[in-house]
Amino acid sequence: MKKQISKKEYFKIVLVLGALCTISPFSIDMYLPGFPAMARELETPIANIQLSLTAYLVGIAIGQLFYGPLLDKYGRKKPLYVGLGIYVLASIGCALSDSVENLILMRFLQAIGGCAGMVAAQAMVRDIFPVTKTAQVLALLTLVIAVSPMIAPTLGGFVTAYYHWHWVFIVLAFLTVIIWMAVIWVLPDGAEPDTHVSLKPKQVWKNYIQVLQNRQFLVYMSIGGLAGAAPFAYIAGSADVFMNIYGVSETQYGWIFALLAFAMIGSTQLNHLLLRRFTSQQIINFSMHYQVTVGLLLVLGIYFQWLEVGTLLMLMFVFLTAHGLNGPNTAALSLAPFSRNAGSASAILGSIRMAFGGLASAGVSFFHDGTSLPMVSGMAACAVAGFLVLKLDQNINGSISKVYNKKALAS
Repeated sequence: MKKQISKKEYFKIVLVLGALCTISPFSIDMYLPGFPAMARELETPIANIQLSLTAYLVGIAIGQLFYGPLLDKYGRKKPLYVGLGIYVLASIGCALSDSVENLILMRFLQAIGGCAGMVAAQAMVRDIFPVTKTAQVLALLTLVIAVSPMIAPTLGGFVTAYYHWHWVFIVLAFLTVIIWMAVIWVLPDGAEPDTHVSLKPKQVWKNYIQVLQNRQFLVYMSIGGLAGAAPFAYIAGSADVFMNIYGVSETQYGWIFALLAFAMIGSTQLNHLLLRRFTSQQIINFSMHYQVTVGLLLVLGIYFQWLEVGTLLMLMFVFLTAHGLNGPNTAALSLAPFSRNAGSASAILGSIRMAFGGLASAGVSFFHDGTSLPMVSGMAACAVAGFLVLKLDQNINGSISKVYNKKALAS
């Protein structure tokens, strides 16, 4: 029986859990306005700076797979403290970096530490709140995560413009120390350590293999992972495109990033209304069609030099709305078959999505040529790849998710 929580305690706990969930989004987005300045100071092409983003995404992909078993075996707070400590030290290491190689390494370690916050927060929701409240709390955390990209680049642009890019990482370290103190003082301990949980790689991977043997999970994980990598191609290339090619300032870039983040946030909220009339599969089918169409228009527009900054923003806004529709619905259909191993399935889902995102951002860096083409081509390629998986499933084997209608998903 979970302890009764007062309204004041409820607000404090949700606030701290939400703060834990913002560590990684802030770490991804806040330093983007500093890309050109970092490239100049470290005397390296901006493509190499973009690899520091790839390193962070790879770190998140790897870290999520390990924190689940650790949080079960040792309780919620001990692994979380270790993760936050790694994050703070790595953030200071980023600030002190005098070479791009050191920056990339520190960003990887920063991700390994930072993803502890997101994984622990989701686990503690189930520990602290009754079943009737968990969906409400998780929705609040999702909203906090979604709003983060609107705030982080704007704040990062201000810090970079008026201070120095090094201070972005000092600010991240300082904010995380505050969150760390709040975790100690505000959050309950959560679930007790479970000594029966095995950390032997054989048992851990056995659970993961059972998940990966489910065909529906593989199909919709692939669709969501591939299409969901498109925003990471945009994130990797956007600072160079808007600041170096179109000549906007650090602060203007922050506002542009916030506008495009709103495309994803707004469509995520629209998805709740659409699910009253349509199934998840119908929404995915529609959004994938128009995302591919807009993606190809972006590539053609850039290649033939048809697009100015305004029309580029308009098409990118429409393109990114599809992410807010694809993401929740592909996740729902991926996890729908599981009554057991839901935790392992969630860990793989999050890890694979970040891995695809890392590949997309690395591709933008690898094909960097001083134009907008690598960014928009990466976005379009991700959408086309997800679309092909969807059509392959539908045309060859029939849709395996048709039995999971809206009523089944709601139950």
